[in-house]
Amino acid sequence: MESKLGRREFTQRALGSLLTFALIDTVRAGDVFASAIRPLMRHWIADLDALGREVKDRKIKQVEWQAKVEELFSKVDLADFLKLIDFETIVKKGEAYKGLGAASLSANFPQVEGIPTKLIFGRQIFALKKGRSVVPHGHNNMATCFLILKGQLQGRHYDRLEDQKEHLIISPTIDKEFGPGGTSSISDVKDNIHWFKALSDSAFIFNIHLIGVSPGLKAPTGRVYVDPAGEKLEGGKIRARLIEHDEADKLYG
Repeated sequence: MESKLGRREFTQRALGSLLTFALIDTVRAGDVFASAIRPLMRHWIADLDALGREVKDRKIKQVEWQAKVEELFSKVDLADFLKLIDFETIVKKGEAYKGLGAASLSANFPQVEGIPTKLIFGRQIFALKKGRSVVPHGHNNMATCFLILKGQLQGRHYDRLEDQKEHLIISPTIDKEFGPGGTSSISDVKDNIHWFKALSDSAFIFNIHLIGVSPGLKAPTGRVYVDPAGEKLEGGKIRARLIEHDEADKLYG
């Protein structure tokens, strides 16, 4: 005997089928995405993680980490990396930022096989409008590396030669324009002060940071803000005044 379905039952079954097909499509899309990034990105991220563990365990020196991580950053396929972090969504958040300086946005990696779930390094994206800056600052007990994702920036680095009560003695090391794919790094021992200013209408920088790379360091871990427009000293050195974040934003943000 042929069964007859009521309108409600028919609708429920139809909706159930649609949801099932949608779920299958989602799973298939996830599989496609995972398989697409697996050969391209999983080793890259794993290598970043391994390098971070080596420098934190003092198996390699900080300057070695800088050289290796910059090389690794320079080899990344930028188009694939932007897909990995869902860059389109990040751009929308960056465009909504109206404050001084740079907006700090989260940068998450998808949970797929081959990508470590507990990474040794922190990560974020700085979003800037034209004329805005990642203000001049150094770090204590940290190592970081930048990758330019979009836009043009003027990037400056300084070696941190001497800590004084109210100043740092610094020396310029890098002053050049960075575009997409450009990279640079800092550590407690090399190029410790950096400053990036957006030259294009917008700019986005991916950053990783490691904490605890100089065990026993007396200074508190974190950022140290400076004014590089200080007293000029012999040999190109500068006596840069130590300042607070708010003043750094007012001067350079």
